[in-house]
Amino acid sequence: MHTEPGYITEKQAIQTRLRRIEGQVRGLQRLVDEETYCIDILTQISASTKALESVALLLLDQHLQHCLTHAQDPDDTRRKLTEASEAIARLVRS
Repeated sequence: MHTEPGYITEKQAIQTRLRRIEGQVRGLQRLVDEETYCIDILTQISASTKALESVALLLLDQHLQHCLTHAQDPDDTRRKLTEASEAIARLVRS
């Protein structure tokens, strides 16, 4: 059974954020093309990274609030919780 993703109510906001991040990455390319000072580029990379982390945390929150609460049975709940734990581990390591 296919259900809507947990982030469906935030879809537009997420897309807006991702487009803004896409613009930031293009800006990074432009900074390198213009041979901008390294520290200034690193500062912008940090901002882009934080923006991506913010989207990731929103998606994770939506997963926990929606997908886990709509799990059909205990096995499904455990699987979704394991997925969330693994996603958190990937975020922490990155």
